[in-house]
Amino acid sequence: MNNILWKPSLDVISNTNIESLRNLINSYHSIELETYQELYDWSIQNIENFWKIVWEDCEIIFSKNYSSILDDQNKMPGAKWFNSSRLNFAENLLKFKNENLAIDFFGENKENIQISYNELYSLVAKVSFSFKEMGIVKGDRIGAIMPNIPETIICMLAASSLGAVWSSCSPDFGYQGILDRFSQIEPKIIVTTNGYYFKGKIFNIEEKIKSINSSISSIEKIIMIDYIDKKNPNNYFTWRDIISNDSVSISFEQLPFNYPLYIMYSSGTTGKPKSIVHSSGGTLIQHLKELKYHVDLKNKDKIFYYTTCGWMMWNWLVSSLSLGATVTLYEGSPFYPKTDSLLQIIDGAKVNIFGTSAKYISYLKGTGCIPKKIAGFKQLKTILSTGSPLTEDLFEYVYNYWKKEVQLSSISGGTDIISCFALGCPTLPVIKGELQCLGLGMSVKSYSEQGVAQLNVKGELICDKPFPSMPIYFWNDNNKKKYRKAYFNKYSNVWTHGDFILINNNYGVKIFGRSDATLNPGGVRIGTSEIYHVVETISYIEDSLAIGQNWKDDERIVLFIKIKGGGCFSDKLEKEIKNKIKSFCSPRHVPSKIIPIEDIPYTINGKKVEIAVKNIINGFEPDNKSSLSNPESLDLYKNIIELNQ
Repeated sequence: MNNILWKPSLDVISNTNIESLRNLINSYHSIELETYQELYDWSIQNIENFWKIVWEDCEIIFSKNYSSILDDQNKMPGAKWFNSSRLNFAENLLKFKNENLAIDFFGENKENIQISYNELYSLVAKVSFSFKEMGIVKGDRIGAIMPNIPETIICMLAASSLGAVWSSCSPDFGYQGILDRFSQIEPKIIVTTNGYYFKGKIFNIEEKIKSINSSISSIEKIIMIDYIDKKNPNNYFTWRDIISNDSVSISFEQLPFNYPLYIMYSSGTTGKPKSIVHSSGGTLIQHLKELKYHVDLKNKDKIFYYTTCGWMMWNWLVSSLSLGATVTLYEGSPFYPKTDSLLQIIDGAKVNIFGTSAKYISYLKGTGCIPKKIAGFKQLKTILSTGSPLTEDLFEYVYNYWKKEVQLSSISGGTDIISCFALGCPTLPVIKGELQCLGLGMSVKSYSEQGVAQLNVKGELICDKPFPSMPIYFWNDNNKKKYRKAYFNKYSNVWTHGDFILINNNYGVKIFGRSDATLNPGGVRIGTSEIYHVVETISYIEDSLAIGQNWKDDERIVLFIKIKGGGCFSDKLEKEIKNKIKSFCSPRHVPSKIIPIEDIPYTINGKKVEIAVKNIINGFEPDNKSSLSNPESLDLYKNIIELNQ
């Protein structure tokens, strides 16, 4: 087949972790699974047996074993996993105590910090002791406004060692964006830096932290790490303060499998961002399954994902510590001071597995960058891409201009599940434009509008059986009302993810982007309500509509505005709107295009109709016009010249 871009050799296949898993299952159950497709089918038809073997093969550390693996595999949501077990997430990530490299950090400011597994354990012990002295107990929330530096990992592990719940926002988020998230969860401690670097500039966030501190009454203490300078005019706790004790050991709080670990944020189309609570056990076993078998991560491999601490890929990356790998971090712009800066780090640090967004690869291609002329990438065996679908031309770009002998795995999942539904497999070929496979243990289907599973047809991505990393609940969501509405409203008793998917006969996958109105620029999910919240404060705007437009292998935000009294739109107004959204939300929320429009479509029930407009500008005919109170308004969104620029 001409579309096969890479194929593993028999030697490569025989040495993969997933091949060992297949042999283990065959031996354990006296069966003869031969292909990945057979292994996948077995994993979803024998859910409890599959996850039992993953638990054992990944050598999960626990203080109390489980009494049952799954209480009811027909229950969605609410199925309980590994009942009666007790474990600690941090203990599993700190199982290795040696001089191997745990963290290899690179900063845009040319800083390089290396931390061994022994040093990591020691630092976590000290911070854990300090958190305990500050009154942190299990169930307390710790909010982080941190760049992607080693201290972030250390503080997260210290928090989880005590059973505290970790939640993170990127430091480039505006005041309102952070407040909308942290005000919901009432953190007891904020861990932050005094600023961050990006594109050669220094951004001081001390005033923003002051505002957050004064706005959230639950905050008792602030730890401010002097990342951009050594000043601490606010008399906050410093990094030196929390690592100056003599603690050398960690008393890991033993917790139920379904105990809260992380609170992530994923936005719908109304209200504040959803506060999604993920469990320690579910996160751990799901990440280990993906990293060990699908990524083929091994002890002493170096894995690097270009991410912020507000994206779930950071949480996913950090779990690599449980397999003894080196986690490589980078903080700053990937293109500073040059387009190839990150590529130089990948090669120089001898990275084996590099993860990024489709947008990054697209940018390299667009600038005419030829990675293979920059370095040899001898150690690089896998490139991972997520955030948005990886188009066929980007597959070709990687193999023609980067490296031929590399496994390119486009992966897809989300914040909602803190993991993947579809991803790579080191024993399968890479086919242009496809995600290699569905994830083991993930019963994913493509549903028609009538709720019928179908192959070779684009449909709604659903999962019809429980999986361990399903959220345990939303924070402050009585009776799981918002939770059910988010994932179980469209089809009964199955998870509806909000993506379009096509699954072929070999379980190869294509993802077509969001099926709902959530914005997804660069793989970062943004709720339209966050933008509306800002725009509604602007006096001359009567109404607005934000949608995502497919654009250059990614998605960009387009904001339509209705100006009061039919007033004129100008460059000055556009700049003012963008600056306000950037200040209150984050740079990621800023629309690429702001276009004046005469009318905004609404349903008869008074709801804005984002999906219909999104369909129109992406070249599709909108459905169900009869539900609109002003269906004629949709004609205004056709053939808009600015949308082609």
